[in-house]
Amino acid sequence: MHIVVCVKQVPDSREIRIDTKTGTLIREGVPSIVNPYDLHGLEAALQLREQHGGRVTVITMGPPMAEKALKETISLGADDAVLVTDRKFGGADTLATSYVLAEAIRKAADTWGPVDLVIAGKQTLDGDTGQVGPGIACRLGLQQLTYVEKIVAVEGRRIRVERRLEDGLEVVETSLPALLTVLKEINTVRRASLPGMIAAARYKPIVWTVADFPDIDVTKIGLKGSPTVVSRSWVPEVRKVDTTYVDGAAELWEALWATDLPERLGWSAEEGA
Repeated sequence: MHIVVCVKQVPDSREIRIDTKTGTLIREGVPSIVNPYDLHGLEAALQLREQHGGRVTVITMGPPMAEKALKETISLGADDAVLVTDRKFGGADTLATSYVLAEAIRKAADTWGPVDLVIAGKQTLDGDTGQVGPGIACRLGLQQLTYVEKIVAVEGRRIRVERRLEDGLEVVETSLPALLTVLKEINTVRRASLPGMIAAARYKPIVWTVADFPDIDVTKIGLKGSPTVVSRSWVPEVRKVDTTYVDGAAELWEALWATDLPERLGWSAEEGA
Protein backbone atom coordinates (compact mmCIF):
# COMPACT_ATOMS: atom_id res chain seq x y z
CA MET A 1 0.00 0.00 0.00
CA HIS A 2 1.38 3.40 -1.04
CA ILE A 3 0.01 6.22 1.10
CA VAL A 4 0.71 9.90 0.44
CA VAL A 5 0.25 12.32 3.32
CA CYS A 6 -0.10 16.03 2.58
CA VAL A 7 1.23 18.30 5.31
CA LYS A 8 1.75 22.02 5.74
CA GLN A 9 4.07 24.11 7.90
CA VAL A 10 1.96 26.77 9.64
CA PRO A 11 2.56 29.56 12.17
CA ASP A 12 2.05 28.47 15.76
CA SER A 13 -1.48 29.72 16.50
CA ARG A 14 -0.47 30.60 20.05
CA GLU A 15 2.01 33.14 18.67
CA ILE A 16 0.00 34.63 15.78
CA ARG A 17 -0.26 38.41 15.73
CA ILE A 18 -1.92 40.79 13.29
CA ASP A 19 -0.52 44.09 12.04
CA THR A 20 -3.20 46.62 13.01
CA LYS A 21 -2.19 48.99 10.19
CA THR A 22 -2.10 46.54 7.28
CA GLY A 23 -4.54 43.93 8.65
CA THR A 24 -2.17 41.10 7.66
CA LEU A 25 -0.59 38.30 9.68
CA ILE A 26 2.84 39.04 11.15
CA ARG A 27 4.89 35.96 10.28
CA GLU A 28 8.35 37.31 11.09
CA GLY A 29 9.59 35.93 14.38
CA VAL A 30 6.61 33.59 14.73
CA PRO A 31 7.65 29.93 15.23
CA SER A 32 6.36 27.41 12.69
CA ILE A 33 4.96 23.95 13.37
CA VAL A 34 3.55 21.08 11.37
CA ASN A 35 -0.20 21.60 11.05
CA PRO A 36 -1.57 19.46 13.92
CA TYR A 37 -4.38 17.87 11.89
CA ASP A 38 -1.78 16.74 9.33
CA LEU A 39 0.22 15.00 12.05
CA HIS A 40 -2.85 12.94 12.87
CA GLY A 41 -3.09 12.12 9.16
CA LEU A 42 0.53 10.94 9.22
CA GLU A 43 -0.13 8.80 12.28
CA ALA A 44 -3.09 7.18 10.51
CA ALA A 45 -0.86 6.40 7.52
CA LEU A 46 1.88 4.91 9.72
CA GLN A 47 -0.65 2.67 11.47
CA LEU A 48 -1.98 1.44 8.13
CA ARG A 49 1.56 0.71 6.96
CA GLU A 50 2.18 -1.30 10.13
CA GLN A 51 -0.98 -3.33 9.47
CA HIS A 52 -0.74 -3.80 5.71
CA GLY A 53 2.83 -3.01 4.70
CA GLY A 54 3.83 -0.55 1.99
CA ARG A 55 5.29 2.94 2.16
CA VAL A 56 4.37 6.42 3.37
CA THR A 57 5.38 9.44 1.30
CA VAL A 58 4.93 12.93 2.73
CA ILE A 59 4.47 15.96 0.46
CA THR A 60 4.35 19.65 1.30
CA MET A 61 4.29 22.81 -0.77
CA GLY A 62 6.05 25.77 0.77
CA PRO A 63 9.24 27.80 1.13
CA PRO A 64 12.64 26.16 1.71
CA MET A 65 12.21 26.52 5.48
CA ALA A 66 9.45 23.88 5.29
CA GLU A 67 12.25 21.29 5.22
CA LYS A 68 12.09 21.42 9.02
CA ALA A 69 8.50 20.19 8.97
CA LEU A 70 9.42 17.36 6.60
CA LYS A 71 12.29 16.26 8.84
CA GLU A 72 9.81 15.96 11.69
CA THR A 73 7.67 13.60 9.61
CA ILE A 74 10.75 11.47 8.91
CA SER A 75 11.50 11.32 12.64
CA LEU A 76 8.01 9.93 13.17
CA GLY A 77 8.48 7.21 10.56
CA ALA A 78 7.68 8.45 7.04
CA ASP A 79 9.70 6.73 4.29
CA ASP A 80 10.33 9.81 2.14
CA ALA A 81 9.44 13.49 2.21
CA VAL A 82 9.06 15.84 -0.75
CA LEU A 83 9.26 19.63 -0.68
CA VAL A 84 7.52 21.28 -3.61
CA THR A 85 9.02 24.75 -3.68
CA ASP A 86 9.50 27.51 -6.21
CA ARG A 87 8.94 31.27 -6.23
CA LYS A 88 6.40 30.67 -9.01
CA PHE A 89 4.26 28.73 -6.51
CA GLY A 90 4.19 31.70 -4.11
CA GLY A 91 0.92 33.42 -3.23
CA ALA A 92 -1.19 30.36 -4.01
CA ASP A 93 -4.73 30.13 -2.67
CA THR A 94 -6.48 26.81 -2.05
CA LEU A 95 -7.34 26.39 -5.73
CA ALA A 96 -3.75 26.75 -6.90
CA THR A 97 -2.41 24.77 -3.95
CA SER A 98 -4.66 21.78 -4.65
CA TYR A 99 -3.59 21.86 -8.30
CA VAL A 100 0.14 21.76 -7.48
CA LEU A 101 -0.27 19.07 -4.82
CA ALA A 102 -2.31 16.94 -7.21
CA GLU A 103 0.48 17.18 -9.77
CA ALA A 104 3.00 16.26 -7.07
CA ILE A 105 0.96 13.19 -6.11
CA ARG A 106 0.91 12.12 -9.76
CA LYS A 107 4.69 12.47 -9.83
CA ALA A 108 4.98 10.50 -6.58
CA ALA A 109 2.97 7.70 -8.20
CA ASP A 110 5.36 7.70 -11.16
CA THR A 111 8.36 7.64 -8.80
CA TRP A 112 7.34 5.14 -6.12
CA GLY A 113 4.35 3.33 -7.58
CA PRO A 114 0.57 3.84 -7.74
CA VAL A 115 -0.95 5.75 -4.83
CA ASP A 116 -3.66 3.84 -2.97
CA LEU A 117 -4.58 6.45 -0.38
CA VAL A 118 -4.07 10.19 0.13
CA ILE A 119 -4.50 11.54 3.67
CA ALA A 120 -4.63 15.14 4.86
CA GLY A 121 -5.81 16.97 7.95
CA LYS A 122 -9.35 18.33 7.82
CA GLN A 123 -7.98 21.90 7.67
CA THR A 124 -4.94 24.04 8.47
CA LEU A 125 -4.55 26.45 11.35
CA ASP A 126 -3.70 29.42 9.15
CA GLY A 127 -6.14 29.05 6.24
CA ASP A 128 -8.85 27.19 8.16
CA THR A 129 -10.85 26.50 4.96
CA GLY A 130 -10.81 22.71 4.67
CA GLN A 131 -10.74 23.07 0.87
CA VAL A 132 -7.37 21.69 -0.20
CA GLY A 133 -8.05 18.01 0.53
CA PRO A 134 -11.34 17.90 -1.42
CA GLY A 135 -9.69 19.98 -4.16
CA ILE A 136 -6.97 17.37 -4.58
CA ALA A 137 -9.56 14.58 -4.71
CA CYS A 138 -11.50 16.37 -7.45
CA ARG A 139 -8.40 16.95 -9.55
CA LEU A 140 -7.24 13.34 -9.23
CA GLY A 141 -10.70 11.83 -9.59
CA LEU A 142 -10.53 10.15 -6.18
CA GLN A 143 -13.34 9.11 -3.88
CA GLN A 144 -13.20 11.49 -0.89
CA LEU A 145 -14.14 10.82 2.71
CA THR A 146 -13.98 13.94 4.88
CA TYR A 147 -14.07 14.48 8.67
CA VAL A 148 -12.87 10.92 9.28
CA GLU A 149 -12.74 10.04 12.98
CA LYS A 150 -11.88 6.36 12.63
CA ILE A 151 -10.57 4.01 9.97
CA VAL A 152 -12.63 0.90 10.64
CA ALA A 153 -11.06 -1.49 8.12
CA VAL A 154 -9.09 -1.79 4.92
CA GLU A 155 -9.94 -5.04 3.17
CA GLY A 156 -8.58 -5.66 -0.29
CA ARG A 157 -9.37 -2.60 -2.37
CA ARG A 158 -12.07 -1.33 0.01
CA ILE A 159 -11.83 1.08 2.95
CA ARG A 160 -14.48 1.66 5.62
CA VAL A 161 -14.42 4.68 7.93
CA GLU A 162 -16.47 6.57 10.48
CA ARG A 163 -17.18 10.23 9.68
CA ARG A 164 -18.09 12.74 12.37
CA LEU A 165 -21.16 14.75 11.40
CA GLU A 166 -22.98 17.48 13.30
CA ASP A 167 -25.74 15.09 14.33
CA GLY A 168 -23.75 11.88 14.84
CA LEU A 169 -21.50 9.35 13.13
CA GLU A 170 -21.74 8.03 9.59
CA VAL A 171 -20.12 4.75 8.54
CA VAL A 172 -19.03 4.89 4.88
CA GLU A 173 -17.26 2.41 2.65
CA THR A 174 -15.65 3.05 -0.72
CA SER A 175 -13.07 1.66 -3.10
CA LEU A 176 -9.41 2.57 -3.32
CA PRO A 177 -7.76 4.79 -4.38
CA ALA A 178 -9.36 7.39 -2.15
CA LEU A 179 -8.62 10.55 -0.19
CA LEU A 180 -9.31 11.07 3.51
CA THR A 181 -9.33 14.25 5.57
CA VAL A 182 -9.03 13.39 9.24
CA LEU A 183 -9.94 14.83 12.62
CA LYS A 184 -7.59 14.94 15.59
CA GLU A 185 -9.84 12.43 17.38
CA ILE A 186 -8.73 9.70 14.97
CA ASN A 187 -5.61 8.84 16.99
CA THR A 188 -2.84 9.99 19.29
CA VAL A 189 0.31 11.10 17.49
CA ARG A 190 3.33 9.03 18.49
CA ARG A 191 6.56 10.49 19.82
CA ALA A 192 9.64 10.35 17.65
CA SER A 193 12.05 7.57 18.59
CA LEU A 194 15.77 8.16 19.03
CA PRO A 195 16.59 6.24 15.81
CA GLY A 196 13.90 8.26 14.07
CA MET A 197 15.39 11.56 15.24
CA ILE A 198 18.85 10.47 14.11
CA ALA A 199 17.48 9.45 10.71
CA ALA A 200 15.68 12.80 10.41
CA ALA A 201 18.83 14.76 11.26
CA ARG A 202 20.66 13.02 8.41
CA TYR A 203 17.76 13.11 5.96
CA LYS A 204 17.71 15.56 3.07
CA PRO A 205 14.16 16.08 1.77
CA ILE A 206 13.55 15.61 -1.94
CA VAL A 207 12.99 18.96 -3.65
CA TRP A 208 10.76 19.45 -6.69
CA THR A 209 10.51 22.81 -8.45
CA VAL A 210 8.46 24.00 -11.42
CA ALA A 211 11.17 22.55 -13.68
CA ASP A 212 10.33 19.07 -12.37
CA PHE A 213 6.78 19.36 -13.72
CA PRO A 214 7.23 19.81 -17.48
CA ASP A 215 3.50 19.52 -18.20
CA ILE A 216 2.30 21.89 -15.49
CA ASP A 217 0.04 24.77 -16.52
CA VAL A 218 1.78 27.88 -15.17
CA THR A 219 -1.46 29.87 -15.42
CA LYS A 220 -2.89 27.69 -12.63
CA ILE A 221 -0.12 28.18 -10.07
CA GLY A 222 0.91 30.95 -7.70
CA LEU A 223 -0.82 34.30 -7.87
CA LYS A 224 -1.86 33.78 -11.52
CA GLY A 225 -3.87 30.73 -10.58
CA SER A 226 -5.35 32.21 -7.40
CA PRO A 227 -8.66 34.07 -7.83
CA THR A 228 -9.16 34.34 -4.06
CA VAL A 229 -8.12 37.63 -2.46
CA VAL A 230 -8.00 38.27 1.30
CA SER A 231 -8.80 41.95 1.73
CA ARG A 232 -7.81 42.12 5.37
CA SER A 233 -7.55 40.19 8.63
CA TRP A 234 -8.39 41.52 12.07
CA VAL A 235 -8.72 40.57 15.70
CA PRO A 236 -12.36 40.55 16.87
CA GLU A 237 -13.17 43.43 19.18
CA VAL A 238 -13.55 42.39 22.79
CA ARG A 239 -16.77 43.85 24.14
CA LYS A 240 -17.70 44.14 27.78
CA VAL A 241 -20.91 42.30 28.60
CA ASP A 242 -23.13 43.42 31.46
CA THR A 243 -23.76 40.55 33.85
CA THR A 244 -26.81 40.24 36.06
CA TYR A 245 -26.99 37.61 38.77
CA VAL A 246 -30.48 36.35 39.64
CA ASP A 247 -31.88 33.97 42.22
CA GLY A 248 -34.67 31.72 40.98
CA ALA A 249 -36.74 31.27 37.83
CA ALA A 250 -39.03 34.25 38.49
CA GLU A 251 -36.14 36.69 38.79
CA LEU A 252 -34.53 35.18 35.70
CA TRP A 253 -37.74 35.72 33.73
CA GLU A 254 -37.95 39.35 34.87
CA ALA A 255 -34.28 39.91 34.02
CA LEU A 256 -34.81 38.55 30.49
CA TRP A 257 -37.77 40.86 29.90
CA ALA A 258 -35.68 43.82 31.01
CA THR A 259 -33.44 43.26 27.97
CA ASP A 260 -34.14 43.51 24.25
CA LEU A 261 -34.01 39.72 23.86
CA PRO A 262 -37.82 39.20 23.81
CA GLU A 263 -38.18 41.82 21.08
CA ARG A 264 -35.43 40.22 18.97
CA LEU A 265 -37.07 36.81 19.39
CA GLY A 266 -40.51 38.17 18.52
CA TRP A 267 -42.09 37.35 21.87
CA SER A 268 -45.36 39.06 22.72
CA ALA A 269 -46.19 40.97 25.92
CA GLU A 270 -48.73 38.26 26.78
CA GLU A 271 -45.93 35.69 26.88
CA GLY A 272 -44.04 37.89 29.30
CA ALA A 273 -47.06 38.14 31.54
